[in-house]
Amino acid sequence: MEELPAAEGDEVDQADRADRAEQVVQAEQVAPAGQVGDVGTVIVTRALTKRYRGGQLAVDGLDLTVPAGSVFGFLGPNGSGKTTTIRMLMGLIEPTSGTARVLGQPMPRAARAVLPHVGALIEGPALYGFLSGRDNLIRYDAADPTADPRTRRTRVAAALDRVGLTAAAGKKAKAYSLGMKQRLGLAAALLQPRRLLVLDEPTNGLDPQGMREIRALIRELASDGTTVFLSSHLLDEIEQVCTHAAVMAQGRLITQGAVAELAAGTRGRLFVATPDTGDAARVLKEQGAADVVITEDRVTAEPPDRDLADVNAALVTAGVRVRGFGVERASLEDAFVALTGEGFDVAG
Repeated sequence: MEELPAAEGDEVDQADRADRAEQVVQAEQVAPAGQVGDVGTVIVTRALTKRYRGGQLAVDGLDLTVPAGSVFGFLGPNGSGKTTTIRMLMGLIEPTSGTARVLGQPMPRAARAVLPHVGALIEGPALYGFLSGRDNLIRYDAADPTADPRTRRTRVAAALDRVGLTAAAGKKAKAYSLGMKQRLGLAAALLQPRRLLVLDEPTNGLDPQGMREIRALIRELASDGTTVFLSSHLLDEIEQVCTHAAVMAQGRLITQGAVAELAAGTRGRLFVATPDTGDAARVLKEQGAADVVITEDRVTAEPPDRDLADVNAALVTAGVRVRGFGVERASLEDAFVALTGEGFDVAG
């Protein structure tokens, strides 16, 4: 039996090696490849924790539930524990404590049964620079024991076309831009139909057009029945493409649920459209509004705790020419700031 690598940050003695080898044997008995059962949730973690050597707590007691058929956004600033969580879910590292189940099976114990049903792009693709994009995919596919060699070139061509790399398929990967490498890594994850697609910052390095294309592809995959687990630090990206989301900060889960519900629980910003922005801002502050922001012909603020009809009347009484007044729908950014007291990159 192949010797298993030591868990990251841990000293592994002979007894531990023997125990983990036994776990692999048990994994083969849990669910043979191709027999992973249908479940209502594709990812469930309970008290999942990862502490590295030196005491660094990367993930702290994570309870995560990802519904089947969702586009699930895993949201948080860089360093919040997103990638460490994904690596535990995929069996790349072992948790310090807690449990994780993927497609109804325990990970990493059932990795051999689960991973053939999962496509993943984690921390950027690992590519052979001296090979073309096409040959990289052929090599990836040849390493998959479940892949049919008779349809290999057809599937490789289809994956390249799906991510917009057909024209660059013969180009060596070392000459690819960062965005092209991301596309090629995504193509590798799409070589075969997957029940779950795990993407870690999939739009990293892409221009705005490339971002839109990848978002459209994610929606298409979801409509075909694939559950997509999408890690990102871009709030705008999550809000545009995801049905559900979880927010991480400093290794801990802040909240999770349907994207619309996360935003609905947060009060939106008050806005006043007026040419008299200075006077409007003064009146809003007098009425108890906070975080007043002035733009060219618009003033926004956190609404005061009073009847907004009275606020509007105060503006009119003060001679402010009100051309628009109301409360905007709260965004996912508003929800995140309300939950954590901080923000992060929201560029899309």
